[in-house]
Amino acid sequence: MSSKEAVKNRLVLGLPKGSLQEATFAMMQKAGFKVSLGSRSYLPNVDDPEIDARLIRAQEISRYVELGMLDAGITGFDWIQENGSDVHEVADLIYAKQGMRPVRWVLAVHNDSTIQSVRDLEGKRIATEAVGLTKRYLAKHGVQAEVEFSWGATEVKVPELVDAIVELTETGSSLRANNLRIVDVVLQSTTKFIVNHKAWQDPWKKHKVEQIAMLLQGALAAESRVLLKMNAPEDKVAAVSKLLPALHAPTINHLSAAGWVAIESVVEERVVRDLIPQLKRAGAEGIIELPLNKVIR
Repeated sequence: MSSKEAVKNRLVLGLPKGSLQEATFAMMQKAGFKVSLGSRSYLPNVDDPEIDARLIRAQEISRYVELGMLDAGITGFDWIQENGSDVHEVADLIYAKQGMRPVRWVLAVHNDSTIQSVRDLEGKRIATEAVGLTKRYLAKHGVQAEVEFSWGATEVKVPELVDAIVELTETGSSLRANNLRIVDVVLQSTTKFIVNHKAWQDPWKKHKVEQIAMLLQGALAAESRVLLKMNAPEDKVAAVSKLLPALHAPTINHLSAAGWVAIESVVEERVVRDLIPQLKRAGAEGIIELPLNKVIR
């Protein structure tokens, strides 16, 4: 009998296939869950016998969670909105394909277009993968336009095939490369950890989902932080500690050498290059910078 067969309780978890797949697998790894793909790519293996994973397009995950075919899943807020899915949002996981930032669905047109605002779309044709989002956006502004589903390569359809597009972007580089400009932001989206309402009422599944969410958020929090460790004379502790923007306060321990202490603190990685020289000038020695896997608040 395999370890999974011996486990009574299991959580069926949907992981996003496609653009979010690599980033999600990496985040799961940092959270403590190793995900690997075998010959059946639909069924990835997670080294936790209580998790049965399914690899599904992010566009579909919220529907399957709502229907109870998946207990929980990781998908974009945009697809939850597009599908109109009634699910419980457990955690906001701010990461995307290219970095730790929200993504945007934007209304874009060719640089030479006369369209300057959503009002100018009256009677025009728009291509997008997010048909529902786009129709609701137009209705909100009282604009009637033809919205068609795009199967891909949406950027190249302007202006020969359509007047405008509603497309997902992180940096805007693909739009600029296709000579397009952004007219408006339709929706800003982050990655969400969601769960089926019935599963959320199950004590074991709720506990398991909360455990996974805590570890995932801890892994994401660690992405932008490092651990600094250093030694300092006791008479320099106040000056050194004042420079350290710790989560709470720096950890200080006395060393065996009289008159010296060890100091450690979790800090934002972006400040380290400026912070280390300041710490050195304040009296810190033996400064070490260490990467982190998880930061649990």
